[in-house]
Amino acid sequence: MAPTSDTTTNVNTGPTKPTLQLPYRPFVAAGWKIPGVGRYKINEWMEKARAVNMLEEGRRQLTDPQLRKEALSLVYRAKSGEPLGALLPETYSLIREAGRRRLNMRHYDVQIFGGVCLFDGCIAEMQTGEGKTLTATLPLILHSLQGKGAHLATVNDYLAQRDAQWMKPLYDALGLKVGIVLTDHNQDERRKAYGADVTYGTAKEFGFDFLRDRLLMRAQGRAVDDFLGAGSHQRWNSTGEQPVQRGMHFALVDEADSILIDEARTPLIIGSLGDEAREAVIATFRWAAEHASEFVYKEDFTIEEDSRKIELTARGRQRVRALPRPENIRLVALVDLYEYIERSVKVLRDFHLDRQYVIIDGEVVIVDEFTGRLAEGRKWRDGIHQAVEAQAGVEVSVPTGQAARITVQDLFLRYKALAGMTGTAATSAGELRRIYKTPVIQVPTNRPPQRKRLPDVVCADMMDKFERVVEEVQQVHSLGRPVLIGTRSIDKSNILAQMLRDQGLAVQVLNANEIEREAEIVSLAGQQGQITVATNMAGRGTDVKLEDSIRALGGMMVICTELHDAARIDRQLIGRCGRQGDPGTYRQYLALDDDILRNGFGLKAADRYQELGKTKQFSNSYSRLFRRAQRKVERKHFRDRMALLYHEKERTKIQREMGQDPYLDTAE
Repeated sequence: MAPTSDTTTNVNTGPTKPTLQLPYRPFVAAGWKIPGVGRYKINEWMEKARAVNMLEEGRRQLTDPQLRKEALSLVYRAKSGEPLGALLPETYSLIREAGRRRLNMRHYDVQIFGGVCLFDGCIAEMQTGEGKTLTATLPLILHSLQGKGAHLATVNDYLAQRDAQWMKPLYDALGLKVGIVLTDHNQDERRKAYGADVTYGTAKEFGFDFLRDRLLMRAQGRAVDDFLGAGSHQRWNSTGEQPVQRGMHFALVDEADSILIDEARTPLIIGSLGDEAREAVIATFRWAAEHASEFVYKEDFTIEEDSRKIELTARGRQRVRALPRPENIRLVALVDLYEYIERSVKVLRDFHLDRQYVIIDGEVVIVDEFTGRLAEGRKWRDGIHQAVEAQAGVEVSVPTGQAARITVQDLFLRYKALAGMTGTAATSAGELRRIYKTPVIQVPTNRPPQRKRLPDVVCADMMDKFERVVEEVQQVHSLGRPVLIGTRSIDKSNILAQMLRDQGLAVQVLNANEIEREAEIVSLAGQQGQITVATNMAGRGTDVKLEDSIRALGGMMVICTELHDAARIDRQLIGRCGRQGDPGTYRQYLALDDDILRNGFGLKAADRYQELGKTKQFSNSYSRLFRRAQRKVERKHFRDRMALLYHEKERTKIQREMGQDPYLDTAE
């Protein structure tokens, strides 16, 4: 497709109006209900991007002190009430020049366009390698001019720290301060980070700091209105502890689909010690874990297919009553013992080491199913986490009550301005528009994509699938092309890596156990002959760069070994090849015992497909079946999120009517 450019060029006079180099026209994936508004908005944004280009030549003539002086004048104009929209072309052209000088990275026209629609409160879908980190500096700096701060929320500490340090020279060039909020920071470090012009951190830390500040203000008898500390009628004391946040002005969410959708079902909770006797609770969890394996499916318990809920049968309850009980749990009610056993049976069946969790320093750490990374600080609710600890034989942490609670949805809806970036928003555009009122715009790539999809391969079972993957890897490796293989869990990545090593191939493994070496492994992944086996953590926040010789060979090959519960996660991994117009290929391998069939169609259907695999009576056309199962799982998760949103709204409404604080006056 020809680049979008309405410039007419004359041999003698040159361009008659500023150019805007876009390979194709941006597309509104979900926007405005009124027909024609989307087209009007895109035209308006393109005009603003052209206005930025017009100022570029003049900015290049400025010295470094003049550049900083210009930035300071924009701060004064913004604080004196001049609309930020009017300052956009001047600000963005200044940021572009600062990036060119300090980082040797000039914002492309597609990045300027992305920055314009982000300022207007949109979620921009920008493909892998298109420079979302650099694009983020545009709306963050523009919003920070008013002196109220701007937050960039990402999925983990590693990305927050990496991006902030990477972009720091750009901020320094304009005289702006950048702060980072990390999990291990104390209150003073957090307060300093929030006091900076731009603050990088995780959504989790922003939420917990909001709740801690709210608890602090209540303890000090201060009034809390809808924006943190905005309207306290009491005098702020200079003595004693102070809140760390200074308000919720603008949030830019990196990996927006992961945070705003995948994590939306996870409330952020600050615990308060419960009333139960600590020793009795721990002893009961250990007792249930010890006896869980004695209960037989269908005889002692049933499983509800949609929710995966375990329920004891009459025979199962009888078995519980007959079990020997130690002295310190004799006072625990029988109905509670049933629940402990149901919980432990569920954990035994559905929660596996090196899939759902890992053990680090004697603690159970969750592996995020969507990002493949460690979700440190997060715990499963309803006693599941303690049941996993008992099953794993580590110290059981006593379940807590709730002192404060907020959902990710509620947290970001509190910001006066919200925008987001991701490589995969289009498939969830309607949901993002409906909940967060953010239109979703597909921003063009800087160069036309050359990524090619190879036919799907359906296999009988996991081992058959892995053997065929090994065969293809050997073929591709013999050509010198790098290969990235995506798996769904840590244990499967280790199995496949060992099978490749058994064939004499050198393999790098990237999963939550190798988090310290992530940057090193990713930097090597695009080199000639490199083979990398990874969980889906390789699909977020990583950028695999190719050498010129690799492009001539056909680029990187990505092999996906299993469908995830959301198609977006698969697209993230596929996006590792073919970045910035590079060549690349990808193929999807599937097996009839894959988890997606069980999650989508239920246990009976999954068993039927496994039997079919043993008979070899299937073909590659069965790949449609897997994608139907995936869509079914996506719809279920969507319904869960909608139900959560509805219940949260109702709970908040009732508590406000009762004069309670919806974030602090919660019941577990």
